[in-house]
Amino acid sequence: MIFCMTSINSLMFAAASLAVSTVGLTAAQTPVDLGTAGKYVILSKTGISTTGVTSIAGDIAVSPINSTAITGFSLSIHASNKYSTSPVVAGKIYASDYATSTSKKLTTAVRDMQAAYTNAMGRTLPDATELGDGNISGNTIEPGLYKWESDVLLTSFVTLDGGPDDVWIFQIAEDLNVREGAIVQLSGGAQAANIFWQVAGQVNVGKNSHLEGILLVEDSIHLNTGASINGRLLAQTAVTLDANAVNVQAPARILEAATITPAATITPAATITPAADGEVNRDSTVVPPGHSVTLQQSTNLIDVTVIPAETPASAP
Repeated sequence: MIFCMTSINSLMFAAASLAVSTVGLTAAQTPVDLGTAGKYVILSKTGISTTGVTSIAGDIAVSPINSTAITGFSLSIHASNKYSTSPVVAGKIYASDYATSTSKKLTTAVRDMQAAYTNAMGRTLPDATELGDGNISGNTIEPGLYKWESDVLLTSFVTLDGGPDDVWIFQIAEDLNVREGAIVQLSGGAQAANIFWQVAGQVNVGKNSHLEGILLVEDSIHLNTGASINGRLLAQTAVTLDANAVNVQAPARILEAATITPAATITPAATITPAADGEVNRDSTVVPPGHSVTLQQSTNLIDVTVIPAETPASAP
């Protein structure tokens, strides 16, 4: 009888130990090492193209394809033949057919890009699998490892909530599709440099949408008109852009902290004038002729452009 009780207690202790071990299996993720690929905001093996008014902050590169696969940038080769410049790139542009030293560096960078992809894909013990059945819209996602065996879709917004040292790794077996106007936003001090999207298929980013993080993509990356990203585009095939903003260290898009300034400020104050029938038309404002108008516009709730203007001498 005593033997039986001892056996039961032993079994209970073993079960409790197993339960504790299981809880501790999912540990905090460490950042993916990009190696020398981390020197580039865009790195592609088969080409980078752009149309429209694109703005890129950081260096970009292609390899093993040569510079003819960089289109829409109006390249100007430097006298050293090591790199080019472009009006739309605040950085340098590198290609495999430039100086030998450049070609060697790019070979290493592409190898590092592929190693980073493999590292991210090989992380085990995910915190969640098939979150949202592939549709992550509206979710607040804490740091960790997340895995999907199919496409991932974002139609509105998703919030990544964590501290400045926290890491997110998203393993996506097929495509990442970000619909028009959808937004990845950060809170709690989270940083784009610690967010990794490992995508085995394509990444398609819709018009006027916004992403945060580093895209490690086995196929291609497509940014549609007006889309933006704080992070890096590292693709094993092509990257296509259309009037996009690609920044490696830009301020994070934090919607909950955003403020909207008035669309227009009128000096002196606008006056309401009677309509022709003697009634007051409360839907119209009139600026007296010859007075100034100050307009403020912002496309991203962060940068504000002030535009002074004068009304005509005899304006209605």
